[in-house]
Amino acid sequence: MSGNSNQYDYVAMFQDWMQKGGKAQVEFMKAFSSQMENSQKFDPLQTLKEMTSKASETQTSFANNMASMQKTAMEQMFNVGNMMQGFMGWGAFKTAIGSNGRISIPEAERDALKLNEGDLVQVIVLPIDKKKK
Repeated sequence: MSGNSNQYDYVAMFQDWMQKGGKAQVEFMKAFSSQMENSQKFDPLQTLKEMTSKASETQTSFANNMASMQKTAMEQMFNVGNMMQGFMGWGAFKTAIGSNGRISIPEAERDALKLNEGDLVQVIVLPIDKKKK
């Protein structure tokens, strides 16, 4: 497996959410202040409705972001679980090349992988070291 393939930056997403929430609060305070200063017809009920609506939108956005992050995390865990099943049927070991280019699978690995004479296996060769003369 090669590192973390997480494509979401949760810190950046949280910071973005906080900034948007902060901007909404600033906008509300400006609108609220201008209503208080410039209008004799201030309607506190309407202002409260608008404030509640903006808060609800922000909470909904946060909940959707959290749900998306949880879904992504669960999918990644599920994918790792599926990949692990495939890894359970393979082994890695070191062996030397014998006469006529033959290699042997040590007995412990054959037993662990339940391999018998005549079973077909795939070999991937990664040279480690050259024989010293």
